[in-house]
Amino acid sequence: MATIYEVAALAGVSPATVSRVLNGTRVAEDLAGRVRAAAEELDFTPSRTARSLRRRHSELIALVIPDIENPFFTALARGVEDTARAAGYSVVLCNTDEDTDRESTYLRIAAAEQMAGVILAPAGETSDLGSLAGRPVVAVDRSPHGHDIDTVTADSIGAGRAATAALLERGRTRIACITGPAGVDTSEDRAQGWRDAIEAATGRTPDPSLLRHADFRFDGGREEAGRLLRSLPRVDGIVVTNNLMGAGALAAVTAAPGSLSAEGIAIIGDLPYSALVPAGVAIVSLPARELGEEAARLLLARIGGDASPPRRVVLDGVASSLRAPIPG
Repeated sequence: MATIYEVAALAGVSPATVSRVLNGTRVAEDLAGRVRAAAEELDFTPSRTARSLRRRHSELIALVIPDIENPFFTALARGVEDTARAAGYSVVLCNTDEDTDRESTYLRIAAAEQMAGVILAPAGETSDLGSLAGRPVVAVDRSPHGHDIDTVTADSIGAGRAATAALLERGRTRIACITGPAGVDTSEDRAQGWRDAIEAATGRTPDPSLLRHADFRFDGGREEAGRLLRSLPRVDGIVVTNNLMGAGALAAVTAAPGSLSAEGIAIIGDLPYSALVPAGVAIVSLPARELGEEAARLLLARIGGDASPPRRVVLDGVASSLRAPIPG
């Protein structure tokens, strides 16, 4: 493997000049051209370790997400990686399983490894960012409580309204909502959208027994939908506020013949294996990949020295993505 000294010798410059060119420091264009040509001829690759020591951070970004099995976060991760890679950074994926202790461990590792920054989808109501003091952090999909940092989210309230409106338009009058854990922004905001749509249509606040909390997982949606069907048999619609819970709710409906039909289900988030989604289910898509791209752009700007006040970016457009209408 070629060294910086061999590049300098071939280019006819000092090693210090080679170093300045490789680090982006302004150098006379003729010298810079000779260095780049020599580096290409010798297939020279700068030491990432050495550059990390000079920059005081690596060329790695940590992406900390709560559920790697959820296709929403898979798409979000793709958006982060594509954007980061185009800027010369690599992404380390960390899965917390909605566990705040595991999240804290990953954040400490990111700091210890001198990673350039962190993109975090918080695992719970609170996240301990103390280990990342002075390091760029961007929250995505959810906002960590008590921290004034850049945040990129979807319009969760709008998504809740859109899903509920789809069922109201189908003549459903007693619509329940299965949302995620209490205190999590996406859970609360999507439930608020459901509440807003019901109040706008009826002039009344929905019965509190129609709002249920689960764990954002398949089993949580299935179990809560089953309880709803057993305890409140007059329910004729269910808004489910994430994709995996939605798949679980559909499983519960399918297993209870004669109860709620698929046309009474509205789900926020694209389902895995969408070809198997029964006709008539209303789906409100979320801009998962775009969330990842925007979070990465904000983080790269912070890494590059952007010192402007923290920004909150809300990506809209979810209300226009309803699909799978009732056949005929």
